[in-house]
Amino acid sequence: MAKVKFLLQSKSENSQIYIRLSISQFVSLKKKTGFTISPKDWSETNFPKQTKPENKVLSTNLKKLEIFVLENLNKDLAKNTLIDAYWLEKQIDTCFERVSKNDAGLLVNHIQYIIDNANTRKVIGRKNLGLSQSRVKGYTTFKNLFTVYQTVIKKQITFLDINKTFVDKFINWLVNSKGYSMNYAGKQIDNLKTVCIDAEKNDIKINPYVSQIQGFSENDDDRYIQTLSFVELELIRTAEIKKPAYDNARKWLLIGCEIGQRGGDLLNITKDNIRYKSGNMYLDVIQQKTGKSVTVGIINPNIIDIIENDFPHKISTQKLNDYIKKVCEIAKINESVEGTKLIVTKTGKRILNLKGKYIDETERRKKLDFYPKHELITTHSFRRSFCTNYYKKIPTAVLMGISGHSKESLFLTYINQREDKDSNADLFMKFYSDIHKNKAPEMKVILNTGTE
Repeated sequence: MAKVKFLLQSKSENSQIYIRLSISQFVSLKKKTGFTISPKDWSETNFPKQTKPENKVLSTNLKKLEIFVLENLNKDLAKNTLIDAYWLEKQIDTCFERVSKNDAGLLVNHIQYIIDNANTRKVIGRKNLGLSQSRVKGYTTFKNLFTVYQTVIKKQITFLDINKTFVDKFINWLVNSKGYSMNYAGKQIDNLKTVCIDAEKNDIKINPYVSQIQGFSENDDDRYIQTLSFVELELIRTAEIKKPAYDNARKWLLIGCEIGQRGGDLLNITKDNIRYKSGNMYLDVIQQKTGKSVTVGIINPNIIDIIENDFPHKISTQKLNDYIKKVCEIAKINESVEGTKLIVTKTGKRILNLKGKYIDETERRKKLDFYPKHELITTHSFRRSFCTNYYKKIPTAVLMGISGHSKESLFLTYINQREDKDSNADLFMKFYSDIHKNKAPEMKVILNTGTE
């Protein structure tokens, strides 16, 4: 039978009162209650002596906590909830309402505040109010990720907790324990700093170290970009694919590599985005990430045929990522290429997930190696394939207008290219020749001013 005992661990004037929860002969948990007392006022019954009014109030609070903990222990044991020191700490805070769901000092609560008020937030550089759907999704993902981390470290994080030690440990968890890429981990650190700065603007005290937090990304030399060439796209288009789900994914792949949009924007396209002018097909898209309005001219007859006669039905990004690997495998996109692949392995431990169920713990790590190319193709490959395939064939400024890149340097980094000044000069001469090739030669009259 579970038992609760209160105890002191020091003889100082204001000694912390601890609660010890003994669940069995082998399982015992101990946490500070948040109350203090002089050892002189502590009795052998492990409760305050009833000699002072304040001691009587303290005894009432401790008895209240004892009942609260035991009642919730029985309820949570019936639910198969993990009972640990983090659980006990939560019971103490909940019993005395020390941490409410609306506590602005908690980082996850402020993330939720940003999400709840997304439609009225001012974004620098934009006249209209409101965060984009992709930004809201990013905050939601960050909140869920941070909530998981709190369960790992068994602590609810406040803004004052965000010091160098915390940030270093969080990065280590993202990269080494979860196996996320440097780019993804760096974005989460950027999100952490953004939320902290926003909290400070709302008069919430934050740790001074926040100003020193810096995001990061992988080196350009470490980026392994997988794209599909025109030849490979033709292999995919003509491959014999019988399974309807794979054929549907193939259509999304072919459209994606021809319009140069991000995966989320691609999957939101419907026939309502299509319009015609002077017999030409145009695709109008508002990019979720940037809010930019983009128009893409579609001239490839195969893509026009898919859009007009066999438009693909919408699926999730995760399913599309799974299916296109199979599509590329069927099309024999099997060249051995170097790249990073997420390797998921079981640790042999059982953990409690956010839904209160025990699951097998896994480790996720990015492993750099040589793999068959089809294993590395994702929806990220679509936009990059478009930019790479048409680079130097179409002016970079035109490609950037379609892909949504704001700077040429970012565009070139995106496709792993360096600025080619000779290529720019060649394009200028080509367009100059095209402009002047139909002009009739001009006859010039040269005056002879010489004397005989």
